[in-house]
Amino acid sequence: MKCPFCNAADTKVINSRPANGGESIRRRRACETCRARFTTFETLEKSLQTVVKRDGSRVPFSRERLLRGIEKACKKRPVTEQQIDGIIAYVEKEAFRGTTRETTTEQIGLLVLKSLLGIDKVAYLRFASVYKQFNDLADFRDEISKLVKD
Repeated sequence: MKCPFCNAADTKVINSRPANGGESIRRRRACETCRARFTTFETLEKSLQTVVKRDGSRVPFSRERLLRGIEKACKKRPVTEQQIDGIIAYVEKEAFRGTTRETTTEQIGLLVLKSLLGIDKVAYLRFASVYKQFNDLADFRDEISKLVKD
């Protein structure tokens, strides 16, 4: 690992521990040349994970795209970055459980909705409006009435 301060190749690991619920590893490092300390996060690259879209096409899973969608739903809401990271970790874990390398956008959407429902109902409604393709106010009214009943 190169030092981000002096670009020296000699760095050593001082401390390692799991991060994000075991989904990644946090390493505290020290540069042997300039003595600077820095932190790195290592995540397992999950290859060949495919998402089947509604039209039947297949695309590679994009954590960044999922993050953007959730962030849009949670914009100006009291939802923390840690909660969003938790949702993404949960979705990745559940959608690609075991040896499954393929999932549907429907399954991903349902997992996100399930997570948002317990965190923020407005963010849930925003995400649901895109995921469930609301066309008019009646769709919003129906979803809100379901939320009120629960």
